[in-house]
Amino acid sequence: MIDYEQLMGLKREAERFSYTDRETLLYAVSVGMGRDPLDANELPYVYEKSALRTVPSMATVLTRIPLLKDCGYDYTKVVHGEQRLTLHRPLPPQADLIADARVVAAYDKGAGKGALIYTQTDVRLANGGQALYTLLSATFARGDGGFGGPTGSGPAPHPIPARAPDLTESFETRADQALLYRLNGDRNPLHADPELARRVGFPAPILHGLCTYGIACRAILKMTVDYDHRRIRALDVRFSKPVYPGETIETQMWLDGGTVSFRCIVSQRGAVVIDHGRCLLG
Repeated sequence: MIDYEQLMGLKREAERFSYTDRETLLYAVSVGMGRDPLDANELPYVYEKSALRTVPSMATVLTRIPLLKDCGYDYTKVVHGEQRLTLHRPLPPQADLIADARVVAAYDKGAGKGALIYTQTDVRLANGGQALYTLLSATFARGDGGFGGPTGSGPAPHPIPARAPDLTESFETRADQALLYRLNGDRNPLHADPELARRVGFPAPILHGLCTYGIACRAILKMTVDYDHRRIRALDVRFSKPVYPGETIETQMWLDGGTVSFRCIVSQRGAVVIDHGRCLLG
């Protein structure tokens, strides 16, 4: 059972992390870069011959802090609710990092309806201390409502324009996409264990929400900024339904100045899997 006061006191400070070009290359491949190895636009993300480029959404996997590990929720029923990313500067291909993380809000949806927990992680470069990025993540603990916390729903979602999308990009995920993506560090068995997936209500292991998020980032890089990763300054989404490995993800995009509104759908099921997406360009 979640203890609200204990939950709100959770924080970790000055946690150190490092990554090399190996992690940068793996992440790019795991979200679909280089699927066509002859694509000259994507090769700089998956081959270090020249200046290696970084997929901006990689920030979500570089500083894994088990802040909620002992908060009392049922880990087997946890899914990602929202992800917000602010980039203060482009991610380098390799770096040493220092991260501070804390719980910033928690909302009780009621018994049988789950709990929503928001955590914030602020990351800076170890060499020089410059701010690199900030993450705001919402965890939806499906089995832990009724713990006595405040009601609410967090920040208002970004509105999607009512008109038809200006751009679309489709990406066919691999049957083993989740097994590949989990090598970035998220070993939640919900993404690999068929028996556990069925036990918690899914017909098969689901794709990581953050993998879908990375695939959407790839689509935005391709369709709006000519693969210039330096131009993405923020990337916010709400996860609405799961993706199953092997399905095709269509990213729909609306362009309004420096803002790209977007959502992702799986047309085979008519399912919106990422909604209220917002990308800010510089």
